[in-house]
Amino acid sequence: MGGAAGPLRVLVDMDGVLADFEGAVLRGFRARFPGEPRVELAERSGFSVREQYRGLREDLAAKVASVYESPGFFLGLDPIPGALEAMQEMLHMQDTEVFICTSPLRKYEHCIVEKYKWVEKHLGPEFVERIILTRDKTVVSADLLFDDKDTIRGAELNPSWEHVLFTCCHNRHLRLPAPRRRLLSWADDWKAILESKRRQ
Repeated sequence: MGGAAGPLRVLVDMDGVLADFEGAVLRGFRARFPGEPRVELAERSGFSVREQYRGLREDLAAKVASVYESPGFFLGLDPIPGALEAMQEMLHMQDTEVFICTSPLRKYEHCIVEKYKWVEKHLGPEFVERIILTRDKTVVSADLLFDDKDTIRGAELNPSWEHVLFTCCHNRHLRLPAPRRRLLSWADDWKAILESKRRQ
């Protein structure tokens, strides 16, 4: 896709990559349910925070979900360090197209509008035009996808993009088989990943 065929197209996930979903869940849970057992960030494993809380005690799954399904949750997320700067830099890179590719919650009442408002607040109106909202990222055509979810499945068995795992508390323990790549943070050399893809 990149190179002679046109610009390099980059998809960037939102929660856990641009916005600190995990930190906000923990803070919200601690504030709302101070007496309940909780999963500290250092103990997070597996993409679904709900399932990990269910493993502590069945009823905690609904309690932790009530935190991230509540009004104001997504709008109030802190940006991941370096994310906003990296996105602005990508936006202005030659021969590069960058889009935010994010999946809404199944219980989407607040989530969708707040994701749009968050992007406008932190990245500006030009990025609102670059939001791709989908439950299935495999059908979106691109060269690269930066995402904290370790396994992304959908209708397309062989997506056009290379999935670069963005390191987050729930996936840092995972060993990736070659040739899969990981971005440790936005301070890591994300530009080198773009350039290596451009040369392919």
